[in-house]
Amino acid sequence: MSRDDTSLAKNVLGVPGIVFLVLAAVAPLTGMVVIAAIGIAVGNGGGMVAAFLLATVVLLLFAVGYAQMSKVLTSAGGFYAFVVKGLGRTPGLVAGFVAMLGYNCFVAGAIGTSGFFTSTAIDDVLGLRLDWFFWSALSVVLVLLLSRRGIAVSAKVLGVSLILEVSILLIMDFSVLFRHGFSFAAFSPSVLFQGASGLALLFAANAFIGFEATALFGEEAKDPKRTIPRATYIAIGFIGVFAAFTTWAVVSAIGAEQAQDVAVAHLSSGDLVLSVAQEYLGGPLTKVMLLLLVVSLFAALLALHNSATRYLYALGRVGVLPRLLGRTDPRNGAPRYASIVQLIFGSLVALGFRLAGLDPVADLTASMTGFGTLGILTLQLFAAVAILVHFRRTRDRRIVKTLIAPGLGAVGLGVIVTLAIVNFPTLAGSSNGIVPQLPWLLLVVALAGLALAGWLRRFRPSVYAALETDLERDPAPKPSDVVGQ
Repeated sequence: MSRDDTSLAKNVLGVPGIVFLVLAAVAPLTGMVVIAAIGIAVGNGGGMVAAFLLATVVLLLFAVGYAQMSKVLTSAGGFYAFVVKGLGRTPGLVAGFVAMLGYNCFVAGAIGTSGFFTSTAIDDVLGLRLDWFFWSALSVVLVLLLSRRGIAVSAKVLGVSLILEVSILLIMDFSVLFRHGFSFAAFSPSVLFQGASGLALLFAANAFIGFEATALFGEEAKDPKRTIPRATYIAIGFIGVFAAFTTWAVVSAIGAEQAQDVAVAHLSSGDLVLSVAQEYLGGPLTKVMLLLLVVSLFAALLALHNSATRYLYALGRVGVLPRLLGRTDPRNGAPRYASIVQLIFGSLVALGFRLAGLDPVADLTASMTGFGTLGILTLQLFAAVAILVHFRRTRDRRIVKTLIAPGLGAVGLGVIVTLAIVNFPTLAGSSNGIVPQLPWLLLVVALAGLALAGWLRRFRPSVYAALETDLERDPAPKPSDVVGQ
């Protein structure tokens, strides 16, 4: 296959491949062991089941407009491209900066999380104790090798990982169901309205981070105007139903009424779900779950890296960032230079925390993943507003699909982003050092995007124009591509 050195691979991802890529970024096993457990503890206990369902409804409403927009625009720029299309070049550049920094910080945090939990799991299971940064470095090398093979290879690896981690959780879920039964007390008013329902919704939405990456793979998808909407609906629906079902199993196993107290008692050790697994799966399978948690974290790192790389690639392709980042491997379309730069950034951040003697979870993961989550949630809100504005400007008559449903989704996302800013230390899981001040970084990023947009408009008008004119690459294969296949 022949292609120029600024084009991604064409026609390599179907619906399953894209779903694997985004669900691996979501990391279902990690989401249940970490996010759901924290949500039960600091949110509304057993009401966390309903919080997942509510978050699913909000994001499905947003996805209605998202699906329509993805039929209008196919771009590796993802939500940054959506914002350019809906709100213009300057707001789009701001969104691109938020996306770039948010995803890159998320990857830096994931490098620390992967290294720490791999070190812990290997020590517990094999008795081999090595520093967490060794495992982080090994993860980075493996991610680099896989990403250079092309997105199709990553999709296959992530598909296997996803099946394994989902399977072990379903075995636990059905073990609880058959041996204990599920408690409908989780849906009683006394449980639903206890504690902090807003925090429960915030952590539920956190478990969906990664679904928005479907649009990033549009240029590499088969028939993207159908593939991207389908993959988005499937990803959101699966995450919501699976998370609610597994959380219901955990809550039922520990008791819906006292779920919050039990989760608080396990908060410092982070082993709520593993303690349920120990009882309902037994020791050997719990060790398997612990090892699969390592696989889940690596898969999330690989998937998030692919997403972060595509934002660097898209901004490099138009000339906002060095154009070298917009070049791809002629053999498989992998954005090789963007991949290297992205991993260097994440590795240097992780190394800085290690040399400073800071904790990989309480400091590195809390700050980087916390800000990354806030950045991506904000990006989703930008995109929701851009979708509404675009379809109102074009006077689209499909009121339900382009106004009512996405409008309600935008309102829901606005509430979630507000909750994330107000409760940022809780979202990040730490109030150490500068963590509580990190939301201000969003303002700094926005101002940087505005300043750069003004500079480009005055001194590099061709690049400023390219933000819109080079927004979309033809997703259909070229004749030479077909012959080469």
